[in-house]
Amino acid sequence: MPEAEQGMSYGMPALKFEGKPLVGVVRAGKHLSVFPFSPAVIDAVAGRLEGYSLSKGTIRFTAAHPLPNDVLEDIVRLRRAEILK
Repeated sequence: MPEAEQGMSYGMPALKFEGKPLVGVVRAGKHLSVFPFSPAVIDAVAGRLEGYSLSKGTIRFTAAHPLPNDVLEDIVRLRRAEILK
């Protein structure tokens, strides 16, 4: 999403769109996390993330088991649509 800007949100590196957090990414000791800043977005893609650790605001994965590109694209697309509402 070329119109997204780099920034910080909730203390983590994030891409921002229209001044709002679009998606954040954090590396932890044993996993990586994507934060779409929206439980609704996670709910929308959860059925395609069997085997991943999900919570209300986070999707956890590892370098050995990365998120599928199409799911990540949908996360960004869905969050962008929320921001534009």
